[in-house]
Amino acid sequence: MPALPAGVPAMKALYPGSFDPLTLGHLDLIERASRLFDGLVVAVLQNPGKQPSFSLEQRLGQIRSATAHLNRVEVASFDGLTVTFASQCGAAVILRGLRAMSDFEYELQIAHTNSSLAPSIETLFLATATRHSFLSSSVVKEVARFGGAVEHMVPEVVAKDLASLFNQGQRA
Repeated sequence: MPALPAGVPAMKALYPGSFDPLTLGHLDLIERASRLFDGLVVAVLQNPGKQPSFSLEQRLGQIRSATAHLNRVEVASFDGLTVTFASQCGAAVILRGLRAMSDFEYELQIAHTNSSLAPSIETLFLATATRHSFLSSSVVKEVARFGGAVEHMVPEVVAKDLASLFNQGQRA
């Protein structure tokens, strides 16, 4: 992509989530956002209230592997408030994906909360591609847990990690 004209500020976006695991729906949003913004930070939230199936290091590695072809994407982790991390990494926009109307109600509440905390940071909603609208990390884990095929739901590295996770008898 060509350089920005003089005087036009670069715009960076933050795409936060637990990504446990990363799905093709997530990856689709990352690829599309990487074309819309000058920089995109995909950030894994360290949520002490959740017990993820994959460690933070595994999730970061999965995302880095799946996004290696995208030169405008950084991968990071954070804890605390999303708007605080957005400010720290220089993001003017928080990106959120929507699959269905039920997602919108929750995401709108979070967007309003974030706006009350940091009015200068905008939230942008992108609709998930129709072919991925049924995907969620929990659905993917459920299918994998019972031996179903997930290769059409997740990047290859994640499919391999899911097979290892459930072949070792671990529970998600």
